[in-house]
Amino acid sequence: MPLPKWELAAGGDAICLSCGSSNTVRAYPALFAQPAGAQPETAAEGEAACFDHPGKRAVAACQQCGRFLCQLCAVEMPGGVWCPACVAAGAGVARAARAEPSRALYDSIAVALPVWSLVIWPLTLIAGPCAVVLSIVKWRRPLSLVRRSRWRFVLAILLGLAQCAGWAWLVLYIVTGARTGVRK
Repeated sequence: MPLPKWELAAGGDAICLSCGSSNTVRAYPALFAQPAGAQPETAAEGEAACFDHPGKRAVAACQQCGRFLCQLCAVEMPGGVWCPACVAAGAGVARAARAEPSRALYDSIAVALPVWSLVIWPLTLIAGPCAVVLSIVKWRRPLSLVRRSRWRFVLAILLGLAQCAGWAWLVLYIVTGARTGVRK
């Protein structure tokens, strides 16, 4: 149960109203200070009021559920204003507010394709072009949650082009060898 503010303001020990236990409290002065621009205005007769604070004037409506919100409840996001309940529930587009825990590392995948395809070399026929296409298509995508550069994409393009050139040379060698009648 939250401790009452008058107990916190006194400093020292605060008594819980529920169980009667004594708690030592050291609170920063900012806990009791009123924030400068965050005080919501009182709703006048006939004005829209906040869903969570019926006495406060509404300044916006939630983009997801349509609830009216006061200045304290409005959570500004890139897609508009959201209520705290929709953000907490991750409803609709509000999921964008969630931290992204991981990303696909397309640059590492693009490098791994031509390298691992060397184990079974006929796969290089497909993996080389795939690495080039993947690198070009995913070039502008975010790389990672940590800072990385695009050198892996460049390496993947070079390896993929080398594999494509190797297959082109092999096909030319076989075709020209068949025309001249040289067989090994």
